[in-house]
Amino acid sequence: MIERMHTGTRMSKIVKHNGTVYLCGQVGAGDSVAEQTRDCLSRIDALLTEAGSSRDKILQAIVWLADMGDFAEMNEVWDAWVPEGHAPARACGEARLARDMLRVEIIVTAAC
Repeated sequence: MIERMHTGTRMSKIVKHNGTVYLCGQVGAGDSVAEQTRDCLSRIDALLTEAGSSRDKILQAIVWLADMGDFAEMNEVWDAWVPEGHAPARACGEARLARDMLRVEIIVTAAC
């Protein structure tokens, strides 16, 4: 069974299937990449909780940065957020994001 939550015309914020949670890409507010990353991860926490999961159950994360020059700053926030011993498989790349003000977007897949 597939369960979709917060479904709109274009996407669902959460999709659950066979014990796996898929989140749509999350972005955050703030001026710096650190602020945006913290806010983004807070949103991910809330969605994972709603889906019956948590950050220690993340299987994979894909991080998009508007500028790879922000890699170290984003990683400082990320490293403090990921529970020790529960680092997911992760990829990080540079991409043009949906709005010019956005500096980071994170896509997460987790177990329930």
